[in-house]
Amino acid sequence: MRAGLFALSFVLILFSCSTEPAAIEYRFDHCNFCEMTIVDKAHAAILVSSKGKSYKFDAIECMVRYSNRAEEMKIAHALVCDYTNPGTMIKAESAHYLISKGIPSPMGGFLSAISDENRCQELLSEKGGEIFQWKEVQSKFQ
Repeated sequence: MRAGLFALSFVLILFSCSTEPAAIEYRFDHCNFCEMTIVDKAHAAILVSSKGKSYKFDAIECMVRYSNRAEEMKIAHALVCDYTNPGTMIKAESAHYLISKGIPSPMGGFLSAISDENRCQELLSEKGGEIFQWKEVQSKFQ
C-alpha cells in the first residue's frame, strides 16, 4: 500500500512540474495582464514559468508588459500566435514582429507576430509599418 502511494505521489509530482503550455480557451480565458477575455486567435500569447504555470494574454504587448514587471519569474517558454496562422503558437524569440496601423491588435499596440520572414515582408508591403525582432519588442513595450 505504501509503495503504491509513494509511486502515485512521485508520478503526480513529476507531471505537476511540466513546462508544457496550457492551451488557451478562447472566449473563456482572461488575460493575466489586463483581464480582458481572450478572443483573438491571431494576437494571443502564453508565458510558461520554469515551475510550469501558464500565463495567458489577449495580446503580445500584454505578455511583454507582464514579463517585464515579473522580475522574479523564470520563464521556460514565451509563445505568441502566428498572425498568418491564427491559433498556432510559435516561439517568441524566433518570430518576426510587425507593428502596423493596418493590423489592429486587441490592446491597440498594432503588434503582430509572423513566423515566416518573407510573409512578414509581404505584410509590411501591404499594410505598412515597421518590422522588429523579439528583443526590440521587449524594449518597446515596457
